[in-house]
Amino acid sequence: MLDQKELNLIEKGERIDHFLLIRKCELRQTKANKPYLYLELGDKSQTIGSNVWDNFENFYKSIVVGEVVKVQGSLDDYQGNPQIKILSIRKTKPSEQITPEDFLPKSKRDLGEMKKEFIDRIEKISNPFLKTLIKNIFNNENFEKFSKSPAGKSWHHSYLHGLLEHTLEIIKICDLMCDIHSEINRDLLICGAMLHDFGKTEELGSNVSFDYTDKGKLLGHIVIASMNVNEETKKISGFPDDLKNLLLHLILSHQGKLEFASPVVPKTLEAITLYQADELSAKVNAYKNALSLNTTSENKWTKFISLASTDLYNHGLTSEVDNSINKSLFD
Repeated sequence: MLDQKELNLIEKGERIDHFLLIRKCELRQTKANKPYLYLELGDKSQTIGSNVWDNFENFYKSIVVGEVVKVQGSLDDYQGNPQIKILSIRKTKPSEQITPEDFLPKSKRDLGEMKKEFIDRIEKISNPFLKTLIKNIFNNENFEKFSKSPAGKSWHHSYLHGLLEHTLEIIKICDLMCDIHSEINRDLLICGAMLHDFGKTEELGSNVSFDYTDKGKLLGHIVIASMNVNEETKKISGFPDDLKNLLLHLILSHQGKLEFASPVVPKTLEAITLYQADELSAKVNAYKNALSLNTTSENKWTKFISLASTDLYNHGLTSEVDNSINKSLFD
């Protein structure tokens, strides 16, 4: 296990003497046509850019994205963004026994617990066609890949096991909405929740940068999942066409708007519920991550976040603080 301070806890001007993962490595040029090496270096907590201006040619030829390097320098900033000022950088030595897997972020939830929760929820599906379909799609091989996958490249649940964590959150939200609104078809909605991002197992790789695969770039996770579900329903004798179409609609519309890459907008109670549940899970996770990375005890506001269309405020109140306040009021 690495014994070094996480990048997101390092303050401007603080010394860096770290093993870091190379997540991007590019030769670039300034406006004056001076070449330099641009790097993105990270640990589990954060990825930070850096520029190497001199004597980088041999180093550039010897390293590849996904390798670990030893970096000495300090944390600086450029136009409000953190940047590593590198004094020295080298490849790791075999004797140091550092591997790229040490740097991949993982869900904070227990993987075994999440797997059991997902499998137990499958058993509660009462519709025989949907239950058979879900069990067939989430066979042992697919479920292992699904359980390992991130849910996104950078915005939300962008870590190992993130797709499973994200899906379980949506299932809980959808189950709650079914408890409130009996008109919603619970089995249909839950199956849509389980399958809505299944295509991300092929859209995103589980490598060091969670890059998009060729198939992911060409088709996208919505189309990939829809194709898989359509093919699997053909293998189940008597699978109703109406049920298949309703399930496919959930997958195709789950991003809510045409400009968000959904081929259709939500047109059923189940579809609008899934879209809003997906939005809630994704945005709360993304905002939590933004607050943890971009605020301090001195500065409680993040920078402007384009994907959120606002800056965010970290009030610092936790449930423990709230409980202590309530206790003092009523004692």
